[in-house]
Amino acid sequence: MEVPVGTLLGDAAQQAGIDVLMPCGGQGRCGRCAVIVEEGQVRRRSTQRLSPEDVAAGYALACQTIVEGDVVVLIPPQEKIERRLRESKRAAKVALPFPYDLHDQTLRKYAVTLVPPSLHDQTDDWSRLQRELARHYDVQGLQAGLPVLRKLGRALREGEWTITVVIELDPSGTPPSPPPLGGGRGSPPPLGGGRGSPPPLGGGRGSPPPRGGGRGGSDGSPGESLGGLPRLIDVLPGEHLESLWAAAIDIGTTSNHVWLVDLISGEVMAQQADYNGQIARGEDVISRIIYASKGNGLEELQQLVMGTLNRLVKQAARERSISTDQIYKVVVAGNSTMIHLFAGISPESIRLMPFITAVNQVPPFPAREIGLEVNPEATVDCLPGVASYVGADITAGVVSSGMCAMEGLTLFIDIGTNGEMALGDCTWLISAACSAGPAFEGAGVLHGMRATAGAIEEVWVNPDTHEATYRVIGGEKPRGFCGSGLISLLAEMFLARVIDKSGNISLEETNVSLEETNVSLEETRFLGKNLVSRRVREGEHGAEYVVAWADETAIGEDIVITAVDIDNLMRAKAAIYAGFSVMARSVGLTLADVAQVLIGGAFGQYINVEKAIQIGMLPDMPFDRFHFLGNTSVRGAYMALLSQEVRRQMTEVGQMMTYLELSADNTFFDEFSAALFLPHTDERRFPSVRESRMVSSGE
Repeated sequence: MEVPVGTLLGDAAQQAGIDVLMPCGGQGRCGRCAVIVEEGQVRRRSTQRLSPEDVAAGYALACQTIVEGDVVVLIPPQEKIERRLRESKRAAKVALPFPYDLHDQTLRKYAVTLVPPSLHDQTDDWSRLQRELARHYDVQGLQAGLPVLRKLGRALREGEWTITVVIELDPSGTPPSPPPLGGGRGSPPPLGGGRGSPPPLGGGRGSPPPRGGGRGGSDGSPGESLGGLPRLIDVLPGEHLESLWAAAIDIGTTSNHVWLVDLISGEVMAQQADYNGQIARGEDVISRIIYASKGNGLEELQQLVMGTLNRLVKQAARERSISTDQIYKVVVAGNSTMIHLFAGISPESIRLMPFITAVNQVPPFPAREIGLEVNPEATVDCLPGVASYVGADITAGVVSSGMCAMEGLTLFIDIGTNGEMALGDCTWLISAACSAGPAFEGAGVLHGMRATAGAIEEVWVNPDTHEATYRVIGGEKPRGFCGSGLISLLAEMFLARVIDKSGNISLEETNVSLEETNVSLEETRFLGKNLVSRRVREGEHGAEYVVAWADETAIGEDIVITAVDIDNLMRAKAAIYAGFSVMARSVGLTLADVAQVLIGGAFGQYINVEKAIQIGMLPDMPFDRFHFLGNTSVRGAYMALLSQEVRRQMTEVGQMMTYLELSADNTFFDEFSAALFLPHTDERRFPSVRESRMVSSGE
């Protein structure tokens, strides 16, 4: 193929239809886009991560190497992310979060039979429909776009003048009482006995008045910014009142989740998850923001995440044997960068001083504007964010966790790539975020994977022999580590003294037997040396510890944790601990003042509290203060689908929350540095860990 002189090798590969992974966003930091220049002239702008021997052998970074003439380039096989996340058949059934009242929906389905036109009644189809809906259902001022008007005439005649219309009502008004969703032409009784609305914000202490700015309504209610009047979304020939579909979406930096919801029953009918396709262009938000600022980077990232979401939507729809066109509303949660990229809005200002988003509350828009493959006229409602690094996932998490109904000071943490957190009691809230990286979600670790079948979820290391035993999700042969497995492994290696407080694996005299050294097992343990462990060795990435040998695994190779993996995990746990330490101190409190800790995030429910404390990721406090909630972001999106009151609460929470920019706090770096040890430089903060280590070593 031909490209102009000065083209990056990575861009040339993309034009040739070859995908080269750039997990650092094309900054030349990760070295994982290395290719081999076999012939021709190129100019390497950077050789970071490449040794002189690599360069001599022709290796070059595709994101940093410019074509200067005819070249022949060999692109090695690219890493492939294992797409085996938890799907509906394995996912637990989602219970209704509160008694569901289908009258609280802004969506309505009506079966309408019109009097056919005649030579004596020349009323046009659209006016005829408006007249009938106003007469029987009190739907006034109905609006429609051209796409749905183009379907009206054919639907009326195919249905012999009986049609089903899908309407989004003005949520700032009073929903009409005649028969809405499904169940024939009458309205079924509300589930749960009465309206059963969710508890008010603040748990009985009194809610602040609505502040507006939600989706355009003066009271913060969703929907008004799409016109404020009832809107015709779809028209179907005949009567189809048996279902009304919507979707709740969580766009995580690492993984995406889609829940398909039946708005008649309020139940989640299908769940799908997959890795975010944007990972190929950056494993963290900063890398993606940088990539988005280059050429067509923004458009490419938007297409990548849309590709992932559309695939998940189709899978969920296929599971319920429906068409994606039958999905009429979507609520989306995600961090600020993910929401910007989803909507095709440049996130560049998020990483530049003074770190401001383009928009914290994206006004609702029809799905056709971004290529989301649901009904083209379906409303897409992005939940409100707070600031540059605290987004709608935290707003959704605070509300869906029930934090505002709890007594005492509560710390909410979404343990994911971005380490977002909130502290308060919902009479006040303060939030912050730290870059924890993707390690706890299975990315950025050599043998990392998601928490699904084949993932090692817990590890035990014998303090005498340093031998490892493990438990695998699904009881299968292991394929790698999920986040909980990595936390467990790091804690066990520390307690067994395979690694020291700095996380270093000692290679001193490794693989030398006791007989050869005349050192007793007790002396070896006392000295902290790994003399008897065949599992500690020098690997391609430095020192490493073998957890599973090749003949035990499903991948045919040893499953190891490397020094680089440990460094990534240490930085991730240090960032999280430092984040909530600084946040508490900023309001004159300490972690000892916290009554309960709520932990969200895709893998939050799998974390072993004891192990997380032992590595210094969570504060040392009684286990019963910790509550693991799973993916609170997608759950919040689901709750907002079910209830306008919940949706208003999310607007209020987003506006109530004060944002603390940790990079502007001079104490954060000090706290982070202190937390870069196991469990911490100040062992007095972790008395239970000191005791456990003494017991483990027989002291």
